[in-house]
Amino acid sequence: MYDAVGYVGVAVAVALETIVAPIPSEVILPMAGWKVSQSAVNASILEPLTGLGWNIPLAVAFATVGSVVGAVVGYAIGAWGGRPLLDRYGRYVGIGAEDLDRADRWFERWGSWAVFLGRMVPLVRTFVSYPAGISRMPMGRFLLFSTLGSLPWNLALIVAGFVVGENYEAISAAMKPYEYLIYVVVIGVTAVLVGRWWWAKRRARAVD
Repeated sequence: MYDAVGYVGVAVAVALETIVAPIPSEVILPMAGWKVSQSAVNASILEPLTGLGWNIPLAVAFATVGSVVGAVVGYAIGAWGGRPLLDRYGRYVGIGAEDLDRADRWFERWGSWAVFLGRMVPLVRTFVSYPAGISRMPMGRFLLFSTLGSLPWNLALIVAGFVVGENYEAISAAMKPYEYLIYVVVIGVTAVLVGRWWWAKRRARAVD
């Protein structure tokens, strides 16, 4: 697909990954980075739509567009069909009840920040759009947080694929031991943000 439609293929693959759980971003994004590294080594390897060599900024931009498009589809499914639709048909695309329960708890606890942080957490990134749609989170805020959360994740994995070259598939296996570390970091950042919000609210009450 990347050879056939280039950056559009990256966007489509990432959009599908954002909707369908079994498609791993830890493989499809580093593969885009690998295409960039191929272009850097061999000038005859060109991105088919632009006719130019593959480059990281455009790969990241299209991957992020794909992330947001997939997120909007997930949001629309949640807003239109709600949890009953997902419970009934989600298993056909790898979405189980436990996954949805986890996303629901994540969203109920952190609200808008769940969308931002969830985009950088394996598995959660695929499911967090559904509770956002079910709760009818304001679309402008949803798009903003989805974009800001997807961008660093896409950039990191594409750059990683560029660095490791044809060994890009090893990134998925290499990331497994660090998934819990990712959870700890994200939860830590969330705790700091919530703590600052709580402290500011407490000070405001004290002034009143």
